[in-house]
Amino acid sequence: MQINWDDMRTILALVRAGSLAGAAQALSVSYTTVARRVQRAEDMVGRPLFERRPDGYLATAEAEELAAAARRMEQAEQSALRNLSGANQSLAGELVLTAPQLLIQSHLAPFLAEFCATHPEIALTVRATNNVLDLTRREADLAIRISKTPGDTLVGLHLADQKTACVARPDLVAQAVADPEAPLDWVIYSGYDAPPKAALQRYPNYRIRARFDDMTSLIAAAKAGMGAVRMPVYLGRSDPDLEPLPGIAPQDYAPIWVLSHQDLLQSAKVRHFKRGLKRFFRSREREFTSFEQEITE
Repeated sequence: MQINWDDMRTILALVRAGSLAGAAQALSVSYTTVARRVQRAEDMVGRPLFERRPDGYLATAEAEELAAAARRMEQAEQSALRNLSGANQSLAGELVLTAPQLLIQSHLAPFLAEFCATHPEIALTVRATNNVLDLTRREADLAIRISKTPGDTLVGLHLADQKTACVARPDLVAQAVADPEAPLDWVIYSGYDAPPKAALQRYPNYRIRARFDDMTSLIAAAKAGMGAVRMPVYLGRSDPDLEPLPGIAPQDYAPIWVLSHQDLLQSAKVRHFKRGLKRFFRSREREFTSFEQEITE
């Protein structure tokens, strides 16, 4: 009895995802390929490895055992590949970065353009997402994350401290300044009950116009005049249609880090990228903590 590595990887992916579509997405293959590989493995062992249910695939004990073996094989494979990549001292080949989309849009794009122009032999791939990709499984070589706890298993380089500010469209700011006691419209994150306490000290009366579940939507709502919004300073500064509400001091927010796996510490590509990224953020420190004109209480 022998199951090839592709089939083992597929069993592991299906155990993790619980569906053909999810496993196919993880493996970058079609769902029919996943189904074919699973059937081939089942033919090899002589019994079903999954229960086919309307809501997905439920792993049997045999599938869980094979998945555990595949997981160990995957870890060994990824460790070997990371070690090879870490020992590579050439400034050429693939380099995968994951970073938040809004940070790329507002700040990182010029740095990435300069890095690619300086190192034309490096094939940069950028995954613009807020999802936490697994660097151990080599879903990315480097991750830029906004977090108070970036992770103990990775090597982190602090790029910038951050603060948040309360901003709104200029006409709404003018109304708030003219009458701080008047009800002030807000748009806030889903799950929050009220605007920030620091804002309520200056503008105590408020109305929640709407709640949104991502920052892009909140920015659009604020620019449409729906209300004031709290956001990272760097986003407020980069949007000419928004300005800070006077009298509210910037509040501490999670810092920005760049993370990599310890096996890649000696990689020339990773070292050059992190070094350049650190210089880039140091030259723009103020853009993440304050507006050009300080907000005073």
